[in-house]
Order: sequence, then C-alpha cells, then structure tokens
Amino acid sequence: MVHKLVPAAAATLAVFLTQALPAAACGGLIAPNGAIRLERATTLVAWHDGVERYMTSFSYTGEADSFGWIVPLPAVPDKVEEGGGWTLQRLFRETHPQRFVLDFAGAQTANAPAEVLQQVKVRALDITVLRGSGQAVLDWAAGNGFAIDAETRAHVLQYAKGSPVFMAAKYNADRAKLQRLISGDGAPVLITMKIPHPWIPFEVLAAGQQVQADLYLLSDKPVNTSEWRALIGASGVGTKVQGAEGFSLEFQEKMTDGLYRDLSTDKNMGWVRRDSWLTYLTLNAPDSKVTYDMSVTPMGVVKVAPFGTKPMAIVDGNAVADRALDAPTAPMGTAMTLLILGIVIGAALWILKPRKA
Repeated sequence: MVHKLVPAAAATLAVFLTQALPAAACGGLIAPNGAIRLERATTLVAWHDGVERYMTSFSYTGEADSFGWIVPLPAVPDKVEEGGGWTLQRLFRETHPQRFVLDFAGAQTANAPAEVLQQVKVRALDITVLRGSGQAVLDWAAGNGFAIDAETRAHVLQYAKGSPVFMAAKYNADRAKLQRLISGDGAPVLITMKIPHPWIPFEVLAAGQQVQADLYLLSDKPVNTSEWRALIGASGVGTKVQGAEGFSLEFQEKMTDGLYRDLSTDKNMGWVRRDSWLTYLTLNAPDSKVTYDMSVTPMGVVKVAPFGTKPMAIVDGNAVADRALDAPTAPMGTAMTLLILGIVIGAALWILKPRKA
C-alpha cells in the first residue's frame, strides 16, 4: 500500500500495498539496462485504531539476476513480514464476480548517513528500512548496489520532503529459483505502521507508460469519493476520485462470512476484522497524470495530494476540510431510503388531498 518505487510493495489500498531497469522506467524500480519492467501493482491497505497494514505485490516482465526498488513510507514500521499467500487473489475474486502521530522533526541532516532501522528477508527479497535525508538514502542505495538514475534521484529527494523513512528492497533471482518462485511474480510484503490516517503512495507507480494498479481497502466504515455522498449515505461505487484521472471506486461491500474466513486464515492475516468494509479502487491513467499520493479522511473520503506532501497533511493540512471531518455520516443506503420515503409521502399526500365535488 502498493508501485513505481515498489515492486514488492506494489501489490495494492492495502490498501492499497509491497511489492535492472533504469530507474527512469519506474522512478524507484531499479535494475541495469532496462531489464525489468513493472507490469501491474496490487495493494491491500487496512487501517483501524491508528494502525495501518499495507500489503503489496506486483507483476513484472524481463529477466535480471537482481533488481530492487525504493519505497517511501509514512512512518517507521512496527513489523515487515511476508503477506498472505492467497489474500490478493481472493480479493480480486470477491470484487470481480462472474456475471501514532508522525514526528518528522527527527529527520537527519543532509550530511548525516542514513540510519538502518530494520533488515528483513521475505522469500527472495532483502528488505531494509532506512531513515534519513533524501541524499542520505540515495548515498546508502548507491553504496549497496542500487543503480540510481536522475529520475529516481529526483523522486527520492521529493518524497524525503514529506517523510524521512524509506524501504529499500532487492530481489534475488537465484534465491527465487531455489524457492521455485514463478518468474514475473513478486512476493507479497506486509508492513504494519502506526499512523493517524491511512496513506498510500501512488506516484511511485508512474513508470513512463500507462499506470495500472488495483487498491483494496479494509476500513471501519464505507469509503466514498466526496463529502456530500458520505454525509447522505449515498454509495460511491462507480464514481471517480476527485483530482485523480482514471482513478475510480468500483466495488464496495460489508465483509462477508466467506471472505472473512478466507482472508483471516491466510498466512499472517489473523488481524483481519469481521466488521470491516471492503472497497476496491482501480487506477488506469497515463503516468504523467499520476503525480499524487492518497489518504482517507476520518469521514471516509478518499483524498489525493501532490507527492512529497507530508503523508498526514493530505488530510490534516486542509483547515477547511478539518471542520467537516467530524460531521456524522449517514448509514450506507440512507439516500435511497429517503428518496423512497419522500415518494411514498408525496403519493400519500396527493391521494389524501381534499378534492372539490
């Protein structure tokens, strides 16, 4: 929650979601001589009570002995681990039926080296969580075998203005063969973080081509694309995200018994909540239009802002919006109920209206 800078983190809205081509082809996906190209990112993002779980994976084309990516994060992860083996596929089937307070003051100065916070292996992936200035992260990457071009450098420096935390991952083809992993598929990586609002990097998906990505959100309440729809309880299914070309909300439902059973029994997925809402959003737009990251307000409204914006400022940075965020939202379906009730009352008044003999 999943991308241009994210092969392993690119699996969705986990929710997004993780996931040698010149980084130019992918802003943060890095391999020599354009050998690897990101095909599609899928991400699952779940947020509850200040904790975001971001699981992402990706598909790619090409062959290389080793490639990697650098992904911006809104906070230092509590845990980085392998995600569920069938969760993302199960979410696709469900949505395609047949018929913490962030503290950026601790960011290091440009001259200080990047701090290695965590190092984890997930199947064929070597993952390192870093904290430091954009230049410090770039210096670390250059010293650890990442081929950084001008575009990737610019993106890392821009993202560092919003958060000093990054995840760097390297994919090793030799290990993948030993583990009998299928060429072209990335391992799902699950990242757990404490943050006040959900946050998903999308600009990292722009890769000099059409951007195609799937985002699944698990939330406490229905997600919508505008405040007025959320206020009156109108469904957001079939509507576009404001300010994001080609980004639309396609499916939404309350967690079903079957889906809950399938997700919660997958590897490392026991945290899935039975009372969640599932929302599926899809992105299909030219890379030149994908210049934003996204968040979800406490009211359940999807918001986007230019990449490099401090992650929580996508929601908290708009004082006018803040005043509306605490407004109660009507239950899903209220708008249709009120419409039907209005029609019934109108018909009754017309029938009972006194008429001259």
